Amino acid sequence: MNGLRKVKVEEAIGMVLGHDVTRIVPGEFKGPAFRKGHIIRAEDVGAFLDLGKEHVYVWEAKPGWIHEDEAAAAVARAVAGEGLRFTEPREGKITFLAACPGIIKVDVERLELINMIDQVVLSTLHNNRPAAEGEKVAATRVVPLVIEEARIREVEQIARDGPVIYLKPLKHARVGIVTTGNEVYKGRIKDGFGPALQKKMLHYGCEITGQEIVPDDPAVIKQAIRGMKDRGVDIILVTGGMSVDPDDVTPASIRELGAELVTHGSPVLPGAMFLLSYWEGIPLLGLPACVIYASQTVFDLVFPRLLAGEKLNKRDIARLGHGGLCQGCQECRYPACSFGKA
Repeated sequence: MNGLRKVKVEEAIGMVLGHDVTRIVPGEFKGPAFRKGHIIRAEDVGAFLDLGKEHVYVWEAKPGWIHEDEAAAAVARAVAGEGLRFTEPREGKITFLAACPGIIKVDVERLELINMIDQVVLSTLHNNRPAAEGEKVAATRVVPLVIEEARIREVEQIARDGPVIYLKPLKHARVGIVTTGNEVYKGRIKDGFGPALQKKMLHYGCEITGQEIVPDDPAVIKQAIRGMKDRGVDIILVTGGMSVDPDDVTPASIRELGAELVTHGSPVLPGAMFLLSYWEGIPLLGLPACVIYASQTVFDLVFPRLLAGEKLNKRDIARLGHGGLCQGCQECRYPACSFGKA
């Protein structure tokens, strides 16, 4: 292999080991005594000899070739954008960590181009997946101990127009809730949306500035929505009355306000009756009843992206159909599952 030279172990002090050296204790242990990339010390010589290694292969730099650690660092610098931090190289691998809570953004087409380059590896979590601070979101390495520098230059060329992976941080939002329904307004049943959304807002680090419960009266619903805007909220959530029944007036009330309707309906289950609109620059969402009882719904796919400052369109919602079927696992593992992953 280019850059590797066989030398006596006694002469290898200060040199970089070019391969793993395995230690085996029958019935007890089998694993690396020394890993490739290890800088050989005087005190290591006896251990090598005890393992039957009188000679080792060491790596020496040659023009046009670079070490795996240097190569991984170059790839990481080229492809990563804001919101990420890196681990130190370990056996040629560097892991990308989320520097804060956010949404992972991946240019999937350019990611594929990079992985078409022989002996270069870049692995990520899914595009638009939420990530917690400190979570692993990507990793890169090269396959051999040394690699042609030209291949790393190819990566840099692919990434020249911007990052291949970055993290959009979640912003704190002030949220207003308008809950509709005669049965709730008259006290015949207890409101379930408030407690469910309170729990979700705590999870996302958002503040509920108020919740108003109103009857199924379009004029009152519109007045309540205007009142939330007057409070200076960043996002308005309207709950209840989102089905297509004739007496469900919430969607019509939102339209009558003059909101820009993106969609009433989504290809996500649970969450088919979801409504997304924008009214005077404020995201205005209509939430179906599934938000009360289901652990994860279309709301959990859309809301974090709004917190990241994205303005979603009809195609964004349509794309949620691929991966939009929640399997309803007995123990919810979201986002470490297929839900919402295209």
